[in-house]
Amino acid sequence: MIRNEIEVQLKPLRDVVARLEEGTADLDALRNVAERLAPLAEVVGPLFGAQIPAAAKAGRRGPGRPATAARSTVTAAPAAAGGKRRGRKPAAAGADGARACAIIGCGKPSRTKGYCAAHYQKLRMLEKTNRRPSDWKDYADPDSVDDIKLPRGRAASKALAAAAQAGHAG
Repeated sequence: MIRNEIEVQLKPLRDVVARLEEGTADLDALRNVAERLAPLAEVVGPLFGAQIPAAAKAGRRGPGRPATAARSTVTAAPAAAGGKRRGRKPAAAGADGARACAIIGCGKPSRTKGYCAAHYQKLRMLEKTNRRPSDWKDYADPDSVDDIKLPRGRAASKALAAAAQAGHAG
């Protein structure tokens, strides 16, 4: 009796599995046809303006990342060939209007408000936590501002608490 109940419950599942097996057989047949037509497509495709992917020429490879050698050449090629890189290019030191970072001894080209990218992020964080030193001015002259060393760990949390207390009191 239990066996009959289980058979009744499993019948729809068996039907679905049978349909899937039929579908995969159709897909296998389609894949075989495509593989047999691939050489013809390589010959006839360029006549109609079709581009053949480089991966198809190199041989069949499964899904996922390319081989290690192919991946290293792909990632190194744009930088070596002068290709596009993300982000803004830093201003050249000798270019018109280019200035050095305002922090003494930094030497990197300034990006925003007279500071290099790293020191500008530090300036934003100092402003956000109400700890900006008075000599850290916007558009300061190059090599004119002393860098500060921010506390870390427990000292940092005490400094943040003191700054927050000063912010609420003032």
